[in-house]
Amino acid sequence: MPELCIFYNIVIKMLYSDDAQHHRPHFHVYYSEYEASVGVDGELLAGSLPVKQLKLVQAWAAIHEEELYMAWNKAVQNVPFGKIEPLR
Repeated sequence: MPELCIFYNIVIKMLYSDDAQHHRPHFHVYYSEYEASVGVDGELLAGSLPVKQLKLVQAWAAIHEEELYMAWNKAVQNVPFGKIEPLR
């Protein structure tokens, strides 16, 4: 699973051809023992994260929404996508 970004020990990844499970643009978040799927719009789709980390991920997604959609469009076509800047 290609990595999009890492910040504050939060790892964000996006799968290729991953449009069947949630039927919408999303990415996967890993923090400590937590795992979640989050929509590009910031909605928690599956799994769980601590509230603080979820808010950080949602802020990052809001800032990089356009880049996330571009990465998603490439990923569903199995085309490599680049990394996205971390939250600072």
